[in-house]
Amino acid sequence: MSKFALGQAVTRVEDLTLVRGAGRYADDVRLAGELHAYVLRSPHAHAVIGGVDATAAREAPGVAAVLTGADVQADGLGDIPCLIPVRNADRTPRGETPRPILAIGRVRHVGEPVALVVADSLAHAKDAAELIGVDYESMPAVADAYAATLAGALQVWPAIRDNVCFDIVMGDTGAAERAFARAARVIKLAIRNNRVVANPLEPRAALADYDAAADRSTLYTPTQGPHMILGQLVDPILKLDRKRLRVVSGNVGGAFGMKIFLHPEQALAVWASRRLKRPVRWTAERSEGFLSDAQGRDNYSIAELALDADARFLALRVTTYANMGAYLSNFGPFIPQLAFHVLSSVYRIPAISLNIKGVVTNTVPVDAYRGAGRPEGIYLVERLVDFAARELGIGPDELRRRNFIEAFPYATACEAEYDSGDFPGAMRLAMERADWADFAARREAAKARGRLRGLGLAMYIERCGGGNGDTITVRIDGGGKVTLISGMQDNGQGHGTTFRQLLSDRLGIDAEAIEVVQGDTDIVPSGLTGGSRFLAIGGVAAMAAADEAVDKGKDAAAGLLEAASADVEYRDGRYWIAGTDRGVSLFDVAQQANGLEATHTRAPEQYTFPNGCHIAEVEIDAETGETVIARYTIVDDFGRTVNPLLAQGQIHGGTVQGVGQALLEHGIYDPESAQLLTGSFMDYAIPRADDLPSFDCTFHNVPCTGNPLGVKGAGEAGAVGAPAAVINAVVDALQPRTGLRHIDMPATREKVWRALQAR
Repeated sequence: MSKFALGQAVTRVEDLTLVRGAGRYADDVRLAGELHAYVLRSPHAHAVIGGVDATAAREAPGVAAVLTGADVQADGLGDIPCLIPVRNADRTPRGETPRPILAIGRVRHVGEPVALVVADSLAHAKDAAELIGVDYESMPAVADAYAATLAGALQVWPAIRDNVCFDIVMGDTGAAERAFARAARVIKLAIRNNRVVANPLEPRAALADYDAAADRSTLYTPTQGPHMILGQLVDPILKLDRKRLRVVSGNVGGAFGMKIFLHPEQALAVWASRRLKRPVRWTAERSEGFLSDAQGRDNYSIAELALDADARFLALRVTTYANMGAYLSNFGPFIPQLAFHVLSSVYRIPAISLNIKGVVTNTVPVDAYRGAGRPEGIYLVERLVDFAARELGIGPDELRRRNFIEAFPYATACEAEYDSGDFPGAMRLAMERADWADFAARREAAKARGRLRGLGLAMYIERCGGGNGDTITVRIDGGGKVTLISGMQDNGQGHGTTFRQLLSDRLGIDAEAIEVVQGDTDIVPSGLTGGSRFLAIGGVAAMAAADEAVDKGKDAAAGLLEAASADVEYRDGRYWIAGTDRGVSLFDVAQQANGLEATHTRAPEQYTFPNGCHIAEVEIDAETGETVIARYTIVDDFGRTVNPLLAQGQIHGGTVQGVGQALLEHGIYDPESAQLLTGSFMDYAIPRADDLPSFDCTFHNVPCTGNPLGVKGAGEAGAVGAPAAVINAVVDALQPRTGLRHIDMPATREKVWRALQAR
């Protein structure tokens, strides 16, 4: 890197280190005297624990400790908290689901931690775990959210009636009812949003160290913000003073939302390390990840769309059964609420009402997964709009065109105010690039080859840039170095590259002079990566901190230049006497001033709304049901693209995950035993390179008015737009032959084949 302006396609500076294997992930940290932890997990989805006999395990070779729920109680440890308070529609509080770090008295999902074995090797820990006797009394279980609410269903928590832990209404129900009463046509569709497993390249891990002299622990763990983990560990669970714990995240090999949240194993590692006064390491095996990582999606929704005689939208009414799993995860109840704010999508819908029923089941807890509620909301709307177009005999593009929002700012019926955009323009550009007009000829050519071809369009919009503020510190020293310190945590997005690009542009200095520091609660301020908020919050804070640091140097620069401070200006890495060629470098001024430093906190002022259009074109083998994506076109409005190369990488990654959910991925639980049937890559399919075409990506940016950078966010966009585009294309391919009106995700080869046989 050298000097870079905003908008340049700069390759990631992080990659050279990572591709050489020189990164520092949690499992790369090695400490003297390490012990290895293994978690004994419940094989039952629901069972009463009569007792745990660890006598033989504690005497096994190499074992340092075996910890159970009884030890958790004896040490007075707290539960993993749900951080989201919810008031039901009747103003009562949501149900409580106390989640101990080791099971106490009962287990409620397969994979729930029951005991922790710590030994001198992982092999010894595993061997000892087999000697633990657990007296399980197996109980009936329930896995499906809708089924869990029906009469006679098993009660997962005795105090949570009908398994509905919260029941809320968002929007204006009265206005929606009045609109439905005068509608010329009502379109209704039941939609399932399938459960997915995050499966990042790097599994979860925890390595805890303990300094007995200082009575202080250090936890090395991959996170999306180490302060988020620290706060939960010290206060609710371990009951420690915050000064007694340091959390460090090095390189993070993917997260997708799942590594925001506290999981039991992080607390177990710190607790065991403090007890044994030794480092304790735990790293998840892939099979453990399937059974214990917070999972995503899993909604069942009944949606109704009211239209007038001209096919203008009047109202949208939705009831969603959101599967929360056995316990309310950190943000669990918040995720289905995020769907509400995008239910207007890019359309004028005067009245919207959403009833969310949060349902507990005997499954792994559910929380945010890339997009966090917005993919669920957009998938529902875009499937419903496509379904309505087919029912009404109107082209899917024409129905959208009739209902687009075209004037801004626009206040939706779901508590969002869009500041900018060009939705018709994005669709028009996408259709042109996808060669929409000539699709009929391609369909006929495919038919001649015995294949079914379909074209699917989906618009999308997100609400991003929310949450708490983020703090950035910029330090400039006299030795030619700028250090940026951020509480946000890179987990594959390229934060280091983007921060360097921002400061290089703002300060007019070589990017090589800039160092980015993240991931250590002893050094970095509070912050969190998630919700496509990095640039709109952290990027703006970085620019403001850089500006403040420069301003602090003006007096020192004036002294060196023998000028008045009011006559000093800054550009291109130097302070200048205005109107002259006399200047002095930033670093010389920093040396004179004994360093320049500024800290800026950027609190969200308003949300951002990235949006765009996805068009998928598929071919289906009528004999086997195999679906191939033949073409894929994406047009995004990100407000401004600071680095188009990194933005396209985020688009590609998100789109692949959206395609994976649409065609391949599904966390399936047995409806009676609640056993996870897709607990490995033998049964759970993720997309591979040959499942995808090259993407045609382009930008149709309209700057955001809510932040100085004009950015809207990019990281989740692909996962929001892709599922509906792909399923719309699959339905379009199947409908002429089968009359099919809807197919739920994932549209696997078997499911498509069965649809073809049922024609």
